[in-house]
Amino acid sequence: MRQTAINARLPGWLALCLAGLLSACGGGGGGGSPAATAAPQAPVPTPAPPAASAPVLVDDGSSAKPATREQAYRFLMQASFGPTPADIDRVMALGYAAWIDEQWAAPQSSHVANWDAADAQLKQQNSQEHGGVLDVVGSFYKVAVTGPDQLRQRVAYGLSQIFVVSTANDSVSFESRNAAAYLDLLATHAGGSYRALLEGVALSPAMGMYLSHIRNQKEDYALGRSPDENFAREVMQLFTIGMVQLQSDGTPLLVNQQTQPTFTAQDITDLAKVFTGWSWSAPQTTEGWFWGWCPEFCMAGRETQPMQAYAQYHSTSEKRFLGVTIEAQTSPNPLRSLSVALDTLAAHPNVAPFLARQLIQRMVKSHPSPAYVGRVAQALGPQGDLKSMVKAVLLDPEARDMRQAALPESGKLQEPVLRMAHALRTLGASSDSGQWLVGLTDDPSQELGQTPLRAPAVFNFYRPGFVAPGTLTGQRGLTMPEFELVNETSVAGYAQYMLDGVANGFGMYGRLWKAPRRDIQLPLEADLPWADQPDALVERITARLLGGRVNAALRQELQDAVATVAVEPLKADGSNRSAVQQQQLNRVRLAIFLTLASPEYAVLK
Repeated sequence: MRQTAINARLPGWLALCLAGLLSACGGGGGGGSPAATAAPQAPVPTPAPPAASAPVLVDDGSSAKPATREQAYRFLMQASFGPTPADIDRVMALGYAAWIDEQWAAPQSSHVANWDAADAQLKQQNSQEHGGVLDVVGSFYKVAVTGPDQLRQRVAYGLSQIFVVSTANDSVSFESRNAAAYLDLLATHAGGSYRALLEGVALSPAMGMYLSHIRNQKEDYALGRSPDENFAREVMQLFTIGMVQLQSDGTPLLVNQQTQPTFTAQDITDLAKVFTGWSWSAPQTTEGWFWGWCPEFCMAGRETQPMQAYAQYHSTSEKRFLGVTIEAQTSPNPLRSLSVALDTLAAHPNVAPFLARQLIQRMVKSHPSPAYVGRVAQALGPQGDLKSMVKAVLLDPEARDMRQAALPESGKLQEPVLRMAHALRTLGASSDSGQWLVGLTDDPSQELGQTPLRAPAVFNFYRPGFVAPGTLTGQRGLTMPEFELVNETSVAGYAQYMLDGVANGFGMYGRLWKAPRRDIQLPLEADLPWADQPDALVERITARLLGGRVNAALRQELQDAVATVAVEPLKADGSNRSAVQQQQLNRVRLAIFLTLASPEYAVLK
């Protein structure tokens, strides 16, 4: 059911909003099972063919510059948190590759600086208050919406869903400045070497707390103590080589039609010994500093510094893993153990295809072809050049060829956080406090069902190999990771959250909940001059939010819906001006909301 059918029975702003919500919940069935029929999808619709008079836009990635603003818009949807007119102008002027190079040269935004500023302001307002997880989330949105280093931060966000640290963990939440520092670490290394990124992650105190290898002690079998294996397991399973051996194009290596494991339980046990004897950065390596007891042994700023070695807690026994051996040490040498381990992991042939596929999924498409994965994996090279890998992700023909948009396996479902950041950036949102107080949006029933850096587990919000059951993509065996967040509750909750945000603003009523309105506001008044013309208003809104993704059917539905919101003529004496402006504002709100609730907005082709 589309909103036009409901409009006839429930006229008015509220009815139209409800119609849009129901539209977002419907469609995209497939499969024929009762579950598939009942469960609403955020579908990957079969694209409508272009009108006969419309040219087919082709860009196979070989051209230096986009041929149209539509192509530039599509590129920026993959490479940033959302296109602005200035961004599009810049891509049109520079071309794809030069824009990428310029972005890597842009000054890096600082989440720690944002967190510190919020912390200082809170303490001025109330000496008992201090920065927390809310300020990590606020910094994410501030940088996503206003930051100059869009590519670096978009890649960092993708890396945060591979090298997962989550503020849902109590230890990380309690030391939330660590989480801000972790985002900065990922951004710093996003265009560097994979080996340096891996070391940064391994020695991050945020990761140390999350996967419990901070303060990890050597084995003492007399006491029944073994090294903690959490990080050793996940650094292999999720951060480097995965569970099965891969070919260079990311497909499993089969022997007698069977996949081959990359590591064993013994590999985990011995690798865990490498990650013993690491704890907080400190001026000394005595026991108190190892345990980090506060306030005596709690160095200021330690959360932004890599963990340091405490040799007395490091295992000296032999360590065998992944075909290498670190011989037993007569005296503990944690730095050498770490170097051998990380060199071994970074040089593993699985790393390039394992990372390539997930970066493609995070930026361009959910189900990349093996050939695409292979080309991107090759770009990483023996030096682990992430900058070259990112450029390969974005400039590959599967990313740039506009004909790809017509293929069912092309594109990706934009996760709620990216939809939110895109809406705020492209609509020109502002923050009253300057801190972008979106707040936690974990609840799928009335929020986004997702908060940045707050995954429910180390496996992220969704699995890279997820195939959605009861869907058309599932029938074809296509991996669609973000569909793991999609269900009746989350689809309706997202629509309700966007409806409320467009009507009232997004986020908190100030950091201490004392502000007169919500912190993040959309400049809706700027669209009022177009409100008397539904077609012009819809064209203006969809150009910003959809770019080339709008089709004739959606455009007509939006125009019809907007036109049902009556706008009375302005009286000569202007006595009804306030009422007219409110009616115009309702048209603007409706056009924005129904666009945000449309499948076309959710899906990036």
